[in-house]
Amino acid sequence: MTPLETRTDPFGVMECAILARTTGHAVQSLRELGDALLEVDAASIYYHFWGGLMRPALDDPEYMNDFAVWVGRELRDGILAERLAMVDPVSHATIEDLREELVELCEERLDDLDRPLWVERDRQFNFLSARIVVLPTGRKIVDPADLPTALPRFSRSSIFYHFVDARRRREDGLDDLRAWVEGHDGGRYGPVADRLAMVDPFQGSLTQLKQQVLDAVVAGLQEVAE
Repeated sequence: MTPLETRTDPFGVMECAILARTTGHAVQSLRELGDALLEVDAASIYYHFWGGLMRPALDDPEYMNDFAVWVGRELRDGILAERLAMVDPVSHATIEDLREELVELCEERLDDLDRPLWVERDRQFNFLSARIVVLPTGRKIVDPADLPTALPRFSRSSIFYHFVDARRRREDGLDDLRAWVEGHDGGRYGPVADRLAMVDPFQGSLTQLKQQVLDAVVAGLQEVAE
C-alpha cells in the first residue's frame, strides 16, 4: 500500500492475504535451528512470528510464535519454548535485532544441555517465508469520530494489515490508524493516537487486538470530548 499522501485524506480500509512459500531451510535439531536463524531471510522470521495470527487454527495458541511451538511440541524442551514465547517482537526496532535475540536464546540453551535435542525428519521445522497480497475494500473513513462505528466492520485481515504489518511496512514504525489520526484536524485527536500507541499487537489473537484497538479509540475520543 502506498503511504497516505496527506494525513487528512480519508482512511482507506484494506484487506490482505499471506502467501507462504518454502525457503529451502529445514532443521531437525536445536543446533540446526540456531544456525538456520543466522541465515534465513528476514521475511521468514517475520512470517514465523506474525503469520500465525492469520491462521485461524492458531487464533489462541499455546505459544505466540512458530519457533516456540516447534521447540515445545517437537523438541520437548519446555524451558526454551517458554523463553522463546516471551520474546516480544514489538520491542525490537528491526527484524535483525529480533534475529539476534533468537540466536542468543538458542546458544544459551545449547550451553545448558548435556545432550543434543533432535527429531526425526518427519517432525522437522520447515522455514517458510511470506508475500503479502493487499486488497482494497472500497470503504473509507472520513473522520476519526467515525471509528467506533467503522472498526467493528474490520476483518481479521484488515486488522493484521493496518495494525501489525504496518509497523514493518512504514518507515515511522507506526500502525496505519495511529499515523492517520495523529495529523488529522491539526492534531485534535492526539489522545486517540496516544491510546493507540499503548496497544501491543503481539499480546493476543487478532480478535483480541481488534477489541483493544476499539477500546483505545473509544477512550481517546472520550478524552477529546472532555
